Amino acid sequence: MRTKLSQFNFDLPDGLIAQSPSKERDSSRMMVVHKETGKIEHKVFKDVIKYFDEDDCLIFNNTKVFPARMYGKKEKTGAKIEVFLLRELNKDTRLWDVLVDPARKIRVGNKLYFSDKNGNEVLVAEVVDNTTSRGRTIRFFYDGPDEEFYNELKALGTTPLPKYIKRDATSTDKERYQTIYAKVEGAVAAPTAGLHFSRELMKRLEIKGINFAEITLHVGLGTFRSIDVEDLSKHKMDAEYFHINNAAVEVVNEAKTKNRRVCAVGTTTMRSIESAVSANNLLKVAEGWTNKFIFPPYEFSIANSMITNFHVPKSSLLIMVAAFGGYDLIMEAYQEAVKEKYRFYSYGDVMLIV
Repeated sequence: MRTKLSQFNFDLPDGLIAQSPSKERDSSRMMVVHKETGKIEHKVFKDVIKYFDEDDCLIFNNTKVFPARMYGKKEKTGAKIEVFLLRELNKDTRLWDVLVDPARKIRVGNKLYFSDKNGNEVLVAEVVDNTTSRGRTIRFFYDGPDEEFYNELKALGTTPLPKYIKRDATSTDKERYQTIYAKVEGAVAAPTAGLHFSRELMKRLEIKGINFAEITLHVGLGTFRSIDVEDLSKHKMDAEYFHINNAAVEVVNEAKTKNRRVCAVGTTTMRSIESAVSANNLLKVAEGWTNKFIFPPYEFSIANSMITNFHVPKSSLLIMVAAFGGYDLIMEAYQEAVKEKYRFYSYGDVMLIV
């Protein structure tokens, strides 16, 4: 039984970490991994259409990234503090879970001031609790309507690019760090497998008779939190909100009952559907919070293929992909990806497992 974290390590050169998106959404390189034969092919993402036929089904995560990274100033000292919004805890009291950096400077009782581009003070928040080493609970002071408050947050925030992208977010990121089908706002990170789909490609898939289902999982930092236990059965995932409606259930289950190809677009989609399996191994309507952690060995119930980016060593995402594609084959594919200089992480290249 492969449940040790150290088995999911590999050498990833820094130069393979993508710092910007590909020129066109569907022009990323795509590695195709065949589970049954072990065959590995090298393609371009727009070739994905060749692997699907009429009545097959693609399942997308339609979560929308909000501009979660803000910068404020600490009272008295004026020190610049990054505040990363994680989730709203209480709408009425404007209470939020956040990460702060540098955390050592921020204590309970501190006030943070947020100003617009012209230097006008727009929002004030007070730190009311410590949650983790970098985590804090803060309360915003704002008496206006909810809509105005959220507009202020969005105006102050920037696209929450991951820290390994060593540059500031630009207007291009506002568009490209978002899937074209994003609808339901609530994620602090993009479901990155979906970033490769262009409008043209979606139309071509539709014309070919491939069906689409949409679910929602609001990606939190828990998806990317590092694992610090060697025994994977002891790892606890942070819970993330998900919702699967009846329309999605009908599309997916029709494809399943016809023995068609059912493809989860991304690890967040896979976690969602595996959190909503009925007694007869079909997808069911569900809403709530999932902290499901998938690691080998694991029997998948819904999808029989998967689209996913290339993930970091020892991450929960790589571990799930290895559970789906088979440990030996996926680790071999990753060695091949490094050798062939595929681009890794959020803005990187993509893998199709069929």
